[in-house]
Amino acid sequence: MSAVLDTTSHARSEAAPVQTGLRWINRYAQLGPAYVTALAPQALPATHPPYWVGQSRAVGDLLGLTPDWTQSDELLAALTGNAPLAGSAPVATVYSGHQFGVWAGQLGDGRALLLGEAQGITDQGLEVQLKGAGRTPYSRMGDGRAVLRSSIREFLASEAMHALGVPTTRALCVTGSDAPVRREEIETAAVVTRVAPSFIRFGHFEHFASREQFDELRVLADYVIDRYYPECRTTDAYQGNAYAALLAAVSERTAVLLAHWQAVGFCHGVMNTDNMSILGLTLDYGPYQFLDGYNPAHICNHSDNQGRYAYARQPNVAYWNLHALAQALLPLIEDETLAQAAVDVYRERFPLELDARYRAKLGLHTDQPDDRALLEATLRLLAQERTDYTIFWRRLSRFVAERAQLTAGAEGSESTKVGAAAQNLRDLFIDTTAFDAWLRGYEARLSQENVQASAALMLSVNPKFVLRNWLGEQVIRQARGKDYSGVARLLALLERPYEEHPGFEAEAGFPPDWAASIEISCSS
Repeated sequence: MSAVLDTTSHARSEAAPVQTGLRWINRYAQLGPAYVTALAPQALPATHPPYWVGQSRAVGDLLGLTPDWTQSDELLAALTGNAPLAGSAPVATVYSGHQFGVWAGQLGDGRALLLGEAQGITDQGLEVQLKGAGRTPYSRMGDGRAVLRSSIREFLASEAMHALGVPTTRALCVTGSDAPVRREEIETAAVVTRVAPSFIRFGHFEHFASREQFDELRVLADYVIDRYYPECRTTDAYQGNAYAALLAAVSERTAVLLAHWQAVGFCHGVMNTDNMSILGLTLDYGPYQFLDGYNPAHICNHSDNQGRYAYARQPNVAYWNLHALAQALLPLIEDETLAQAAVDVYRERFPLELDARYRAKLGLHTDQPDDRALLEATLRLLAQERTDYTIFWRRLSRFVAERAQLTAGAEGSESTKVGAAAQNLRDLFIDTTAFDAWLRGYEARLSQENVQASAALMLSVNPKFVLRNWLGEQVIRQARGKDYSGVARLLALLERPYEEHPGFEAEAGFPPDWAASIEISCSS
């Protein structure tokens, strides 16, 4: 370990451990000091007591917390790092990685502490992290803190992505404090409690491989296989090589993840290898964004000067990152051909997954030879005028739903409603000639489907609400004024993104003009 932290500088609370009823198993911590540093959270000053900013009752239920946890001052203190949680064993984990395609060397949990693995309502157990709980040996020049704006963004995004069906880490809550934290300006501190089956990253493997610590690398790989991929021990694929099978399984999950991202219009913004989950989860919500206008070249991260992580480049970056993981696992696989075959699972699986998701967005249950051409024509149409991505797909869904009502002869259905829905869709385009030609082709293809089934499918995969940057910015501004009601209100919409939610049309509408000035960087 190249970094040392004087842990006596951490202000330790004298409070008694907080009892939550959670049963803790600290399996990753038991791997030993090569993998973790035991470290208590750094308490915030008593002059700046914590307060609740946002809470996810769904994640509380998942962990098995009692219904009154949202009112617990003791739990509030513990989830801010001001008191220990009974049974937890906080550690910071070490990893390395490639950042913007360049080897960055040792990194690690610079502002996150793994409390342990809580045995909730699932048999598998869930790891719980505090993000923003103070300096660790891996903070480098950082202060180990998180700020209110980024913490709210991560909390909301975690739960929004889950509701959209995208594999992701979850977030139990955000707590805040008026303790000052310096970024570009003085901001206030916050802590996000993150939850996932595992927070292990590609970078954990890269760390030990880069140092030629192959025994430790094997222990880590065996831990991941036995804990999360036990089928890799018994497969006949890859000549029975469990480590190649692990790489193939991760490649497959990553392909599924990237197909989800592209289909929902999600830009991660900082796809470094240390931000890639070994379980194929969306990990580390920093400068993310959901597309407004459809622009394949969109760069959401203002720190990304070269556009490495532009929206359309994300699938290829994932493949590059898998190659980095393969290189790290090669000392265990011991066969470059097997390793390449395992990585190529991604290249084979991703286009199939993406096509399946776009067929669903178009309401196509069957797979026809010209569907790829229709999809490409659709995306070209959107890119031509940078049509709002989410609104287009939702209006298309409503158009098909009205057609389905008319076809079924449902009470209240009228051809005028179909026409109005078509016009509502057409209004998104300046080049109406191009749109009309596209719509004729789409309707011809849709006529081969059961339109009622198509409508139901489309309304279930094309959300009305996504976490646009301007929506997040609005509730952050409210929160800075000590009004946290916007966080709860927006969370309620994002938890059910496919429902209509009458009265919240503005939140599903076009971004205001001022949204174009929002800049999200790695410090976000």
